[in-house]
Amino acid sequence: MSEVRVGVIGGSGLYHMEGLTVEEERRVETPFGEPSDAFILGELEGTRVAFLARHGRGHRLLPSELNYRANIFGFKLLGVERLLSVSAVGSMKEEYRPTDILVPDQFFDRTRHRADTFFGEGLVAHVSLANPVCPDLFEVFYECAKESGARSHRGGTYICMEGPQFSTRAESNIYRQWGVDVIGMTNLQEAKLSREAEICYSTLAMVTDYDCWHEEEDDVNGHAVMEVIQQNAATAQDVVRRAIRRLPDERTCDCSTALRNALITDSSLIPPETRGKLEPIVGKYLTGKD
Repeated sequence: MSEVRVGVIGGSGLYHMEGLTVEEERRVETPFGEPSDAFILGELEGTRVAFLARHGRGHRLLPSELNYRANIFGFKLLGVERLLSVSAVGSMKEEYRPTDILVPDQFFDRTRHRADTFFGEGLVAHVSLANPVCPDLFEVFYECAKESGARSHRGGTYICMEGPQFSTRAESNIYRQWGVDVIGMTNLQEAKLSREAEICYSTLAMVTDYDCWHEEEDDVNGHAVMEVIQQNAATAQDVVRRAIRRLPDERTCDCSTALRNALITDSSLIPPETRGKLEPIVGKYLTGKD
């Protein structure tokens, strides 16, 4: 069986991939617990891929219940080098309308209760998140979004809130003053952990609503969001298929060496248990070191 180098995370409304020739469903055990669901392994557009439903099939997990570490570590164990994410977001600006696509290049953290690093327990690392998405994957996603025919926007800031409740009107208006572009509940932890795992990451932010700031639109609610999500799902799958066809064979970005200058702890002092747990991520940097 050939290796899996491309992963896809499906968000709200995207629980499977059209055109994916399924070879197996694989439950992956990680040191951080169970991922959201079984990984669906198969072939899409001539490429071996691993697909994961972010919230589990049937949408069973809240944003704060997601085991982000297990999800990303699971992709790492499968050999994934590039991770394509799809998620539903609210628009914080007039020009981003429902069914539009924004490909963000920045994130802002408003979460409070989530584990978002693989490190600790005797091993300290500080990766750079100045540019939190892979620049190469970002460009591929944006070009493919344009080709799909959807109204697409290049770059912007995704503010990640805790949820599961939507924003208060005061919060929504303050976020707009901050100049953010879209709001969601899931992508920041994925971006952070992908960088620590040296996996390229980018996301399609599929606009479903105007949050609750827009005076001429209804306040966001779950039912209305799901109606737009159904419209967005087909577009998202088209963009992902286009992106997979466009991916080059080799990576030339810095994502694959993100830990090169990030590991701080003296290697001789790293506890064996921690070293063993994080071997898939840090092993190449610790080989031969005491």
